[in-house]
Amino acid sequence: MPSAKYTDLVEKLPASVPFVGPEAQERTRGGEFAARLGANENVFGPSPKAIKAMSDAASGVWMYGDPESHDLRHALAQHHGIPTENIMIGEGIDALLGYLVRMFITQGDKVVTSAGAYPTFNYHVDGFGGDLVKIPYHNDHEDLPALLAKAKEVGAKLVYFANPDNPMGTTSKGTDIEAALDDIPDGCLLILDEAYVEFAPFDACPNIPIEQENVIRMRTFSKAYGMAGARVGYAMAEADLITGFNKIRNHFGMCRISQAGALAALADTDYLNQTIENIDQARIRIAEIAKNHGLNSLPSATNFVAIDCGEDGDFARAVLTEVVAAGVFVRMPFVAPQDRCIRISCGRPQDLDIFEKAFGPALALARRKRA
Repeated sequence: MPSAKYTDLVEKLPASVPFVGPEAQERTRGGEFAARLGANENVFGPSPKAIKAMSDAASGVWMYGDPESHDLRHALAQHHGIPTENIMIGEGIDALLGYLVRMFITQGDKVVTSAGAYPTFNYHVDGFGGDLVKIPYHNDHEDLPALLAKAKEVGAKLVYFANPDNPMGTTSKGTDIEAALDDIPDGCLLILDEAYVEFAPFDACPNIPIEQENVIRMRTFSKAYGMAGARVGYAMAEADLITGFNKIRNHFGMCRISQAGALAALADTDYLNQTIENIDQARIRIAEIAKNHGLNSLPSATNFVAIDCGEDGDFARAVLTEVVAAGVFVRMPFVAPQDRCIRISCGRPQDLDIFEKAFGPALALARRKRA
């Protein structure tokens, strides 16, 4: 008997992931990386209070997590000064993006994003048959006015904009974002991905009324709170939009261990502030490493730094290949001209020592091969 057939859409999609994980690369190379600086993980880790809370919760892992994430939602509501009905908890921003695309996009619907921006968002749009329209970066920044103008031109239903940006680490001023909101076309929703906002200057965060119907903001515990493996993200938006998630989300997708850890991490502001200081010092160190090798780095508002390798994407890929071969996991942007850079996650001093030791020889070897 013949097996069930994929839908026509799924039949056309590649069987791939947006990012090749470091574990897959380690299996290929036959050994672990000496430094893991490619996935923008927070190597300083979560608050000790969060670790204890997760450890304490582990004995109850035989129970499903609270499908409403009640305690965490209430804590986040108090943290942001908004009602609980304006918050949705999910399995990281990635899952929330997938749910959001499912809510709004059917085959052929237009979605606007930046060429080279977060690939996982594109993955979800492709998975639901959306038609991605991509706008170039402007001076290594995502160009919100251009994104919104294109959305109006093509009748887009969604616009994706990250502030601060990944993969370049650049940021837009909150007041500039506020000024652009009036240009969101009718029938279009702006997705404001703020995964790195805790690392950014205060003026990067726009003041947007929570009742505004055409904006949804995404936050995460993966970056500043050091809990990438726990998969905890949340969205903030107008209440009716948040209610829509309940129609299609995985109500038991959240692990109770993760919920407990996020709740404790949110309360430990002292540890968060220390982590932000650690990241700031690491950004300074990475910029110094680049400068010591005659290269520039982009000013970063994230927990990574993009180093401009000074030539084209092929040269940057050669540098990256040699750094990875030396046992340091790093990544780089995918699209020109941003692919002239490699991207280094902020690490501990010992991690950056390992990167610095590998970086000089990698540059030299790439230059010899190009000569």
